Amino acid sequence: MALRNIVTQGDPCLEKVCRPVVEFNPHLHELLDDMAETLQEANGAGLAAPQVGVLRRACIVLDMDSEEIIELINPEIVEQTGLQTGLEGCLSVPGQWGVVTRPNIVRVKAQDRNGKWFEIEREGLTARAFCHEIEHLDGHLFIEHVDHLLTDEELEEYLKKEEEAE
Repeated sequence: MALRNIVTQGDPCLEKVCRPVVEFNPHLHELLDDMAETLQEANGAGLAAPQVGVLRRACIVLDMDSEEIIELINPEIVEQTGLQTGLEGCLSVPGQWGVVTRPNIVRVKAQDRNGKWFEIEREGLTARAFCHEIEHLDGHLFIEHVDHLLTDEELEEYLKKEEEAE
């Protein structure tokens, strides 16, 4: 395994629609393993292949409940219900945060690293991460959903309110 460089906003990779994965081989497995190591090192919630410069429909998401990595190859959202609004950031937009509304429950159909199809449903932060990472595969960033990016003061105030609400 190896750490991969995370590309940042302005890199053309982040604006392109990714091609489907058609070969489930050691190269894909290496990419997924490298992405997992890179995600762990960056302390993120998810990572999509274009964020490491690979234009393929593959992403990984950290399951917020089990702390396990969920690998999604050629994913598509098949069902979404409810709404949640919360703070969101992105490893490709470092230091920037915004408030985004996403579905609260998301069901995804995807393939695993060996090509086997499966469906998975999650809620809350993991559902948010599913949406965020799958959008990367279509050349979109979370900042398209925010009215404005939070200033440091607004971020501090938002986090303080969240803490008080718990």
